[in-house]
Parts: sequence; structure tokens; C-alpha cells
Amino acid sequence: MSQVSDEEREEVAGDSGPATPRSGEPVKPSEAIPCDGPEEKPVEKKASRAGRNLPAAIAVGVVLGAAIIVSLLTVRYLFIAIIAAAIAVGTIEFAGALKRAANIKVALVPLLAGGQAMIWLAWPFGREGALTAFVLTVLACLLWRLPGGTEGYLRDVSATVFAAAYLPLFASFAAMLVPPEDGASRVLAFMIGVVASDTGGYAAGVLKGKHPMAPSISPKKSWEGFAGSMVAGLVGGALTLTLLLDGHVWQGLLFGAAIVLTATLGDLVESLIKRDLGIKDMGTMLPGHGGLMDRLDSLLPSAVVSWLLLSAFVPTP
Repeated sequence: MSQVSDEEREEVAGDSGPATPRSGEPVKPSEAIPCDGPEEKPVEKKASRAGRNLPAAIAVGVVLGAAIIVSLLTVRYLFIAIIAAAIAVGTIEFAGALKRAANIKVALVPLLAGGQAMIWLAWPFGREGALTAFVLTVLACLLWRLPGGTEGYLRDVSATVFAAAYLPLFASFAAMLVPPEDGASRVLAFMIGVVASDTGGYAAGVLKGKHPMAPSISPKKSWEGFAGSMVAGLVGGALTLTLLLDGHVWQGLLFGAAIVLTATLGDLVESLIKRDLGIKDMGTMLPGHGGLMDRLDSLLPSAVVSWLLLSAFVPTP
């Protein structure tokens, strides 16, 4: 039996008479479309409740986690290099998303150079080094954009200053966790807190999520997921502060709760930015995750709170 093309099937759909080809000639009985049985419907692939490629996401997470752990257990200052590289890639992704979606032109060259200065100067000089580099970066970006003229100037420099604060300045607080003698433990407490929040919320949201937390911003984020994040964060904070940093249980609970709140805030903020831009992901670099910026969203604000609380709770050796 000869095959009939999809276009020919569309032409005869709903016609009670014999099917005719495009030439208008009647179709021979041997060439008629068979109708001796019900039409088979294509089987649609059911979307995963997880909302992403879970095996790929797990594999990427394991690789990234292994790189961080190896750096902390060998030469902990390598963690600063990992931060610097991640922020450079994230900055490029963020600038590209703004350009594609809204034609916002970030001053990328001074932003990248200033971002590296913020992170590396936070190592020997702490807050003073990071804040000084931030201010100089803002000035350089204002100057860099001048030749572009008046059209869109405020829009472009505002986005650039926001990017400078949101990415490298926040990340510099993670770099400031490294220099103390117990810097590896401080970084682990920070990372474990964020991972516990993300994992607990993800599992609880997939299994039990029914009540949307912020449907207009992130429809898949639920109050059940937030509760899972809080439980996991409290447990992770209590364990890391007592076992790794000789802190008190109440300090660990407060630390864990604060990390959950800031990690959730960071996730919602980036979701809001992406909705404003009309995009799903900042990039496609990490299979199952999207772009690198899509993994940094909860880490960046949590780095600031981690440094503040650990500086208050744990005396520097």
C-alpha cells in the first residue's frame, strides 16, 4: 500500500467522500487511507514533576561539589579562584541575557575587571578591599558608557551597577570566609546550609507541594517546599556549627534559618528578573540546571549572611 503524506491527510480530514490527491483525480481503492481501525494518537511524554532533567542536574551538582571539596581539603585558597571563575562566567551570562531580552547594554569590560578585583582584594583586605573595588568599578562603568550617548544611559548604567553589586560584591563575602585558619570549615558550613535548603525544598516541593508560595513569580515554589527547606536548613546548620566550628546548637539553628531565608530570597529574586526579561534560564551551560547564574542565585545573598553570622558566632583563631 502506498503511503499518504501528512499534507494529504490534512486535506481529506473531515471529508466523508473518497480521498483525492492534489491533482484532483480520485484515489484508487488500493491507495485510499485505511480506516479499518481507530486512529492511533501519538503518545505524549509525561513531564517530570521535578521540572528539570534530574539525572543531569545531579551529575552536574556532584561535579561542582567535588571541585569545591577538593579545593577546600587541599589548598583552600583555590576556592577563591573557583568563585572568581564562576562570577566571571555568571556576569557574562547575565549581561548576555539583558542584551538579548531587553537590549540593555552592560559595561561588560570594566564590570568583569572590577568584579575580579572585588573578589581577590577581599582576600587580603576584607570588606575595605571589596568595597573600594566596588566603588571604583561603578565609576569606571559610568565613564565607559559615556561614548554611547544619552539614549538608554540611565537604564544601562543602572543595570551595570546592579550586576556589580549582585554578583561580584556579594560573592566577595564568600571569599572572605576563606582566610581564617578554620576557613575551610566556614565555607563548608555556608555551602552545606545552602545545599540543605535547596535539597530539602526541592524534595518536599516535588513530593508534597500543593500551596504556591509566590505563584506570580515562581509557580513551582510551594509553602511545603519552604517548610522542607527550613527543616533541612535547621538540621544542617545545627550540625555544621557544632561539629565543624565548635559553636552552640542555638547558633546553628539561627544560622540555618537565616540561610534558608536568604537562599529562598535569592531564588525568588532571580525568578523575578527572568520573568521581567521573559526568559526561562540565564544560560544553557549546565545540563539540568540552565546557566551558571541559575545555580548562583541562592548562593550569592547567602554568602553575605553567612559571613556576618559566622563572624559574630565563631571567633577568628
